[in-house]
Amino acid sequence: MKDIIVNRKAYHDYFIEDKYEAGLVLLGTEIKSIRNGKVSIKEAYISFKDSEAFVKGMTISQYKEATYNNHVEDRDRKLLLHKREINKLSGKCRLQGYTCIPLRMYFSDGKVKLEIALAKGKTLYDKRDADRKRTMDRQAKQSLRR
Repeated sequence: MKDIIVNRKAYHDYFIEDKYEAGLVLLGTEIKSIRNGKVSIKEAYISFKDSEAFVKGMTISQYKEATYNNHVEDRDRKLLLHKREINKLSGKCRLQGYTCIPLRMYFSDGKVKLEIALAKGKTLYDKRDADRKRTMDRQAKQSLRR
């Protein structure tokens, strides 16, 4: 599986609980732009409406060589998930203060897949604690090498 884009900021801002793989409903020009790497999922999130899941805030740049029927860059894109997964995710997002975010986009057997996660937001002191722990681990590894 070849990664197209990874949302590294998500690991810094959220505690990741569960991960799911979802397909995307895309247009032809969107696929061509994705293959060129013209996609951003930094500010994207998943919303639920009428037992369907949608990605909002994901930007796929317009395909330069396309004609008049080019796609809209920031439209909502439908996710392909099982109904029980959608019900589970939407219930947790509504009740327990969780949010659903995309972690990475990749190709699997020629199809674009989106790895989404059920996540809980970190506070500022959680972020500082994680940075401190990462720094200490790095220093310990360096001292062991010497």
